[in-house]
Amino acid sequence: MWQQVRVPVIVPLLRASVAVCLAMCVILFVEKVYMAVVITAVRLLGRRPERQWRWEPMREDDDPELGSAAYPMVLVQIPMYNEREVRTELSCTLSLAAAAMQCNDKSVTRRSLVTPYLICAAELQVYQLSIGAACGLSWPSDRIVIQVLDDSTDPVIKEMVQMECQRWARKGVNIKYEIRDNRRGYKAGALKEGMKHGYVRDCDFVAIFDADFQPEPNFLCRAMPFFIHNPEIALVQGRWRFVNADECLMTRMQEMSLDYHFKVEQEVGSSAYAFFGFNGTAGVWRISALNEAGGWKDRTTVEDMDLAVRASLKGWKFVYLGDLMKVTLRKRIYVIYNFFFVRKIIGHILTSVFYCFVIPATVFVPEIEIPRWGYVYIPTIITLLNAVGTPR
Repeated sequence: MWQQVRVPVIVPLLRASVAVCLAMCVILFVEKVYMAVVITAVRLLGRRPERQWRWEPMREDDDPELGSAAYPMVLVQIPMYNEREVRTELSCTLSLAAAAMQCNDKSVTRRSLVTPYLICAAELQVYQLSIGAACGLSWPSDRIVIQVLDDSTDPVIKEMVQMECQRWARKGVNIKYEIRDNRRGYKAGALKEGMKHGYVRDCDFVAIFDADFQPEPNFLCRAMPFFIHNPEIALVQGRWRFVNADECLMTRMQEMSLDYHFKVEQEVGSSAYAFFGFNGTAGVWRISALNEAGGWKDRTTVEDMDLAVRASLKGWKFVYLGDLMKVTLRKRIYVIYNFFFVRKIIGHILTSVFYCFVIPATVFVPEIEIPRWGYVYIPTIITLLNAVGTPR
């Protein structure tokens, strides 16, 4: 039976699979080399956001009469859900301006309101870190609203989160503890529900931090000048820093994989005025842009990417490490090709089909020969580029 179907059926199918996989391998290789070239040029040229866009540090001596009214009103959100322990601690840093650029605690030139937004769901220890970090943001207390959206199903943890919010409220922090009757839409549903409260109407911007993120105190001081001086900007995306990367080999490998996404893929997309997405946390949105894009939708499990795509197609600009993207027909085609086709389709199919099925199957079909460059040289170069892109 095997001999009857091997030559007329198996061999042609396997040969075609090898050809398709090799073609995808070349496409992925070209993409990785392209990103390596661009990121090298970016580092050599030293491109910074403050050089490309209007950015001025916030100083209280600009207009003493305005006082805190000169600061935008910000809403801060942090999502949490029933996580009793944290295996990976994360902290977010806004890699948008030089480290020397510090906030002088008071100033800008127009009145608007910013709201920090927290979505909570049963983190026993993390909720204290995340709420504390949000409440510790360096921003006038009357120009910030901390919104804790608690989707926890454990009544004990819900009570603990509520008590933590009350503790900060007694210290004078404008913090809101919000719950829902159901968990419809999960994170996207919680964020969407949080935007419906009356006090949110006073806010112009919303910062989002997941439950295991602790923003640095000057996060808003670095991010907000981009919005204030550049009305076309919809999103300022910060990058992540992993506090336990050196715990073991596995955490180091995870850091390398994720750092490549932040330090290479997103920076290249931004530098080349192409597409890069919202990471779902450690970012600040202009609320008017969020609303124009249709707001949060729970039709997909990647609500952050869904929102970013819709906002980018509306023509809004994003900032990441100093670059913005502009949307033209060419850019829209690039979004489909580079992000969805190459990274999401080819990258996943190549790994699962070529290396896990096609190559092992050729052992049983000696008529099929895979060139060495397809299964040794190109994968090795791609792996090295991924590693070199995230050095210590």
